[in-house]
Amino acid sequence: MLENIKLTSLTKTSGCAAKIGPGVLHGILSSLPKFKDPNLLVGFDTNDDACVYKINDNIVAIQTVDFFPPMVDDPYTFGQIAAANALSDIYAMGGNPVTAMNLLCFPSCLDKSIMHDILAGGYDKVKESGAVIAGGHTIADPTPKYGLCVTGFAHPSEILSNSNAKTGDVLILTKPLGIGIMNTAAKAELLDESKIKEITAIMCTLNKYAKECTSGLEVHACTDITGFSLVGHSHEMASGSNKTIEIFSQSVPIIDGALDYAKMGIIPEGMYNNLDYLKDKFTLASNITQELQDVLIDPQTSGGLLISITEKNVKEFLSRIEEFTPYARIIGQVVDKGDKPIVIK
Repeated sequence: MLENIKLTSLTKTSGCAAKIGPGVLHGILSSLPKFKDPNLLVGFDTNDDACVYKINDNIVAIQTVDFFPPMVDDPYTFGQIAAANALSDIYAMGGNPVTAMNLLCFPSCLDKSIMHDILAGGYDKVKESGAVIAGGHTIADPTPKYGLCVTGFAHPSEILSNSNAKTGDVLILTKPLGIGIMNTAAKAELLDESKIKEITAIMCTLNKYAKECTSGLEVHACTDITGFSLVGHSHEMASGSNKTIEIFSQSVPIIDGALDYAKMGIIPEGMYNNLDYLKDKFTLASNITQELQDVLIDPQTSGGLLISITEKNVKEFLSRIEEFTPYARIIGQVVDKGDKPIVIK
């Protein structure tokens, strides 16, 4: 049994960068029939973060599943990040997680203590969320993968989607970009320990706290920024809402060093998949550098929430979230539908 092995050495891609490209996925899903059920309030029609099913007039169930290969070498930390990423979809939909089921693919060559530590990391993060782990499923697999199937609840009036942004809304991003690039740099052993700790802390942070900061405020749409990038998930919001989203590129929070590594070509494969799908869906100001464009299309792992909020509530939200993160920024606005879904300024 192998004990001292780097988990990332067992993977070709890591974290949400391992997602199948949005273009391929869209082509397959669009060819499948849609389920017709009046209680299915949100399905995969609008590429939302989770499904929403009406139980009764007072309760809706929110369900999601998310798992991926490791982006860090420490098993416990990998478990925490994977759990935080899976739980995020429930928060993005306005709900609170209640139960979670482990999904674990594990190589037979690895020591079982590594399996224990991955599950322990997930356990502690789920406990922090207030949910419970109720079971799971494991498979022997040469490439380790971990995540959760999560169920949450909400009142129907609390549900958020990615398809209800309103003209005039302000867009706030709660975590910095560059995670995919920095994870790629870490795999190439280009990062020092302090930088690894910094990006790990960002990925381990639950979006629970950002979601709680929206309580009582007029939020029209929300999504979490993960493997399809800021531009990709903004495109889903713009298309679903029949609007155009303007991204203020100079205001976007970016992890220190991400632009430098992007300029060096330290870029995850998932970025190219994203660009291939998105290249005709946005316009780009002439002063935006290639490396900045790369960061905006970089696949994120356990990224922040993108919140479409009425302008009158922006100050209050930013005041609330200061307690939990220094990264939240106004990064754009929603305008009437134009020639392209996304305008990057």
